[in-house]
Amino acid sequence: MQKRPKKKEDNEKVHDELIHEEEAHVAEPDEEVENPETSENPDEKIAELNDRFLRLYSEFDNYRKRTIKERIDLSKTASAEIITDLLPVLDDFERAIRAFPDDGTMNPSLREGILLIYNKFLNILTQKGLVQMKTIGEPFDTDFHEAITNIPAPSPDLKGKVVDEIEKGYLLNGKVIRYAKVVVGS
Repeated sequence: MQKRPKKKEDNEKVHDELIHEEEAHVAEPDEEVENPETSENPDEKIAELNDRFLRLYSEFDNYRKRTIKERIDLSKTASAEIITDLLPVLDDFERAIRAFPDDGTMNPSLREGILLIYNKFLNILTQKGLVQMKTIGEPFDTDFHEAITNIPAPSPDLKGKVVDEIEKGYLLNGKVIRYAKVVVGS
């Protein structure tokens, strides 16, 4: 005896029955699972939520304070790069002023004009937080000074102290932006 092939309709019928059985199974309500949150005391739940709220509020407040501080620090140090680039110009002004002859052979109005521009330039940089380091006669400190060379100290009290300054050092808002290049007495 030969098996006859199932008809397409038979396959669809079986398929529909299986789908109905699955839907019936899914639609049946399961046993209620007790929610662990509902078993807690309402006072405990309120205390827990209040604690979470306070922690979240504190975390946000710390974030706000930190970003304000970072913004202030950024605005203070944002000008550091441009001020560092302007320091050689300040050095050139100082060299030009030292190069003026004191015998009066140079036009005095030219000298006064250059001094006026230098002082205005220095005042602007000072307003932005630039401070020149005091070095000569101070004890040598690697946090502020860069030793170019050691020489025999001219007097015993200058041993380990800065004897001469080759290049001035500067602080910007309390941070070193250029170390002073100095000669140290030994």
